Amino acid sequence: MDCAKFTEHEDSDHKGQEMENIGQEQEVPAQDAIKTESKKVVPEFYDKAQKYWSEVPATVNGMLGGLGYINAIDIQGSKNFLREIKVPGKKLALDCGAGIGRVSRNLLMPLFETVDLVEQDAAFAEKARELCTGEGVRRSSLGEIYNLGLQEFSPSHKYDLIWSQWVLGHLTDRDLVAFFRRIQQGLQPEAYFCMKENVSATKTVVKDDEDSSVTRPLEFYERFLKEAGFRIVRKVRQQNFPKGLFPVYMIACKSKRTT
Repeated sequence: MDCAKFTEHEDSDHKGQEMENIGQEQEVPAQDAIKTESKKVVPEFYDKAQKYWSEVPATVNGMLGGLGYINAIDIQGSKNFLREIKVPGKKLALDCGAGIGRVSRNLLMPLFETVDLVEQDAAFAEKARELCTGEGVRRSSLGEIYNLGLQEFSPSHKYDLIWSQWVLGHLTDRDLVAFFRRIQQGLQPEAYFCMKENVSATKTVVKDDEDSSVTRPLEFYERFLKEAGFRIVRKVRQQNFPKGLFPVYMIACKSKRTT
């Protein structure tokens, strides 16, 4: 999964198909957000998201919710962020919620010997294999592609970097914390987990019923990361995105066990 979104409450010059792709969002109090912990509701939360993404074109524009023109700005911002934190190892990286491999190909593969991907949509995963072995990339740099959702994924390797972008809003709070705990076990000593996500500009969680996701306040992510055993090393807001988008933050973490 991979999507920047406009907020519901801000004006934008971007109309037509781009706005139609965003869907209708609804603000709810934080304590009422994602009441999906019962056995009846959790599968629906994930099934709706899977159905939504199964109907999205396997293109950069599709991955970015009709905002394909921000791809270069997004990748450059992420490159700058990784340069600032100085990832110590360069052998193996993991791209969580990889979509069609946009981030893997443009951000991770130039920096790491091998990149593994996690993507639950089979069509996206196949497109990612094509994109990440095509002209202009080292075929040997594509590692394994895990075709399942992050709520089910556990790393079986030790990574120098685990990168997650525009996908964590598709996890319930409980599954998000559990995911953070599992990936911590998949990091080399001193390695980083980095996340890049839309965040709510207020203290409320914004629900999007169309793609079955939520946009959390930044402080929620910070609290969940700490609860899972991470310490936050760096936090930066993505610059130069169009007006009207949710704020997008990059957070770099290390396991508290390495301190």
